[in-house]
Amino acid sequence: MKHSEYSVIIVGSGAAGLYAALKISSQIQLPDGILLITKYELGESNSKYAQGGIVGVLHQNPGDTTKSHIEDTLKAGAGLSDERTVNYVSELSDEVINDLINFGVNFDKDEQGKFNFTLEAAHSFKRILHIGGDATGKGIVDALISRIKKDQNITVAQNSMAVELLINSDRECKGLIMYNSETGEHEIAYSSSVVLATGGLGQVYKYTTNPEGATGDGFYMAYQAGAILQDMEFIQFHPTALALSASNKDRFLISEAVRGEGAKLINKSGSEFMSKYHDKRELAPRDIVTRAIYNEMKTSHADNMYLNASIIEKSKLMMRFPTIFKMCELNGIDITSKPIPVAPAAHYTMGGIKSELNGKTSISGLYAIGETASTGLHGANRLASNSLLECVVMAYELADYLSFSNLETPKVIDKSIINTIDLYSDSISETDYNISALKAELKDIMWNYAGIIRNEEDLNKALEMVLELKNNFKRNYMCKDIEEYEYRNMLTAAEIVIKSALMRHESRGAHSRNDYPQMNEMAEHSIITKSDNTERMEYAR
Repeated sequence: MKHSEYSVIIVGSGAAGLYAALKISSQIQLPDGILLITKYELGESNSKYAQGGIVGVLHQNPGDTTKSHIEDTLKAGAGLSDERTVNYVSELSDEVINDLINFGVNFDKDEQGKFNFTLEAAHSFKRILHIGGDATGKGIVDALISRIKKDQNITVAQNSMAVELLINSDRECKGLIMYNSETGEHEIAYSSSVVLATGGLGQVYKYTTNPEGATGDGFYMAYQAGAILQDMEFIQFHPTALALSASNKDRFLISEAVRGEGAKLINKSGSEFMSKYHDKRELAPRDIVTRAIYNEMKTSHADNMYLNASIIEKSKLMMRFPTIFKMCELNGIDITSKPIPVAPAAHYTMGGIKSELNGKTSISGLYAIGETASTGLHGANRLASNSLLECVVMAYELADYLSFSNLETPKVIDKSIINTIDLYSDSISETDYNISALKAELKDIMWNYAGIIRNEEDLNKALEMVLELKNNFKRNYMCKDIEEYEYRNMLTAAEIVIKSALMRHESRGAHSRNDYPQMNEMAEHSIITKSDNTERMEYAR
C-alpha cells in the first residue's frame, strides 16, 4: 500500500472542511502540509446544497442582538442545547462572518450596499444572510474552493474515501486508511491530527434532501475507533421538500426562507392548516411544521401537501429564489402561479461525534467539526441556518487550537496499528452484492420504522431488520468499491440511530414517540460508544 505523511488530515470538503483547511494553512507553519480528502469532487457536500442561508448576528444589523439569537436557539433546542456553546457561537458570529468575507464570500446586499437579511422559522429577527438568493451554501463553498486551489500547503485527494481510522494502543489517532476509486487501491495517510468533516447520514432514509455522499461515513469511523457519539436519535426532517411523486426519493429542498417571505402551507383543496398546530403557523419550529404536514398527509391519505408561494410578489419571488424557481420550472411547476407539492424528508443530523467547539473528541488527535460533530448547539431541534454558522465557528476554533499545538507527523509506524492495516491488505471475497437494492431496502426500513413518528415496537422491528442486513453483508472491513463502503457505513449509522431512539423514552424536539408523547422533566444527552467490541449506552447531563 502507498504511504504518505501530513501535518493535518481533513476528511470532507463541505464548508467546515474547506474553511478549516484554509484557516489552518494561513495560521500554522506545516512541515508536511494538509491533506484534504473528498469522496467525490471537491465541494460535493450537504453545504453545497444549503439554500436558506447562514445566521449572522452582526453589529451592522440594527436591532438584532446575540441575546435574542441565543434565546431563539435554546427555545428551538427543546432544553437539550448547551447554553455555553450557544452563547459562544452566537458571540463569535460577527467575527467569523467577516472572516468569510475576507476569504472572498459575497453575501447578497440591497441597492444601498447593506446586507440583505431575511427571516426563517423560529427566529425572532431578520438575521439570515444569503447568496444568490437561495444558493448560499454553493456561494460559500465555491469561494473557499477558489482559495483552496491556490494554496500550496493543501493537497486535495478527490474521489478518495477515508474508510478506517488508525488508533494506537494508547487510544491516539495516528492517521487513516483511504480507498482511491480512481486507482482501485487502498492507501495509508499518517498524521497526529485527523479532522472528520464528513457531514450527515440523510441517505439512510428513503426520502432525503441530502446528496448521495451523506452516508454516515464519519459516524462509522468514529464508532469503530471507540469515540463517544451523542444524541444520534435526533434527525431533523425538513418539512418542505419537493415531492413530485412517491417514487421520487432524493428530494430537492424548498427552503424555509420561502415561508419566511410569506408562503403558506395548504392542502389539496387550498385550505391553510398550520393555525391548528402552532400560533406561529408556517414559522413554527421545524419539528412542529414537519409533524403537522405528516399528520395532514396521513389523515387525508395524501402523498404530499402544498406550499403556496404565488402570494409573494412575482418579481421578488423570482429574484429571491432563482434556484427553486428554476428547479420547479424544469418539473412543470410555475411557482408564481401554482402551489409547490411538498413533503418532509430527512435533512440534518443534530447528534454526532461528541466534540468540543474546537473539534476535540474523546480520542486524542481526532477532531470532528460541522454536521458530523455534536457540540450541544442544536440540542433536540436545530434552529434554521445555525448549521453553516456552526461549521465555520468550529473550523475557526480548531485552527486556533492547533496553532498552539505541537503538530508532529508520525515518522515511525506504530506497531500497535499494524493489525488494522492488515485488515485492508487481504484479498477480498468474490461475493457480489446488489448494493443499490440493499441500500433501497435499508432506506425503506428507516423511513417506515425509525422516521418522523416512532414507537418501541417499530424501532425494535427496524433494529432486527438492520442487524439482519448487517449480518448478511460480509464486508466488515475491506470492500471492493465506494458503494460497498457507503452501505457498510450506512448500516452502522442506522443501527446507532435506532438504538439511541429506543433508549430515549420521551418525545423531545425532532424525536417524537407516540408511546412516550411527553417530554421528561430532566434533559439528558444519549451516549453510545464501543470499546473492545463492547457497546456502552447511557445518559449524561
